[in-house]
Amino acid sequence: MLVRFAYLAVTNTFAALRLLPMSGRERDAEILALRHQVGILRRQLGGKRVRFERADRAFLAARLGRLPHRTLRQLQLIMSPDTVLRWHRDLLNERHAARSRPKRPGRPRTVASIRRLVLRLARENGTWG
Repeated sequence: MLVRFAYLAVTNTFAALRLLPMSGRERDAEILALRHQVGILRRQLGGKRVRFERADRAFLAARLGRLPHRTLRQLQLIMSPDTVLRWHRDLLNERHAARSRPKRPGRPRTVASIRRLVLRLARENGTWG
């Protein structure tokens, strides 16, 4: 998954760099062509759903998740804006879960003073525990 995400990031970076020397007119023509292709794809799919790989969802969520909901509604996308926002929430939740996961698995160590106290009580009370 991480390799696929890195690949998508690199290829899209090169795609963005390819846009720099383009004039505004050429860029507009490409955007219109891409929008037309998305429209064709939507018509061909009908009511069927597109299946995205996890890396694709993560990339799209990272790219589009910060946009305001109103702006997302105006974009010509294959998926709904609510889906993009859900993917973004899931991405943030996974990140938070990974950061808050304990560093060491298992039960935390007992404080040394409590350990000594329990051992002393055990020695002093032979019938205890």
